[in-house]
Amino acid sequence: MVTDNSEDIKAELERLRAENQALKKTSAKGLSLKVSEKGGLSVYGLGRFPVTLYKEQWLKLLEMADDIRAFITTNDSSLKTKG
Repeated sequence: MVTDNSEDIKAELERLRAENQALKKTSAKGLSLKVSEKGGLSVYGLGRFPVTLYKEQWLKLLEMADDIRAFITTNDSSLKTKG
C-alpha cells in the first residue's frame, strides 16, 4: 500500500512539474489561451479583460493577419501604442 501511495505522489509530482513548465512558457510570452465557459477562445494578457471570440471569428481574423499588418504600417502615425 505504501508503494501505491509513493507511485501516486511521484505521478502527481511529475504532473505538477509539467504544468509548471507550461505556465512558465505562457508567462514568458505574457499571453495565455483558455476555452471560455460558453466555448469561445479567450486570449489573456493583452489588456485588463480577455479578448474572446468563437472559433470561426478567430479563423476569419487570422485570415486577415496580412491586411491588419499592412493597415498598421499604413496608419502608423495615427495609431497609438499602449505604454
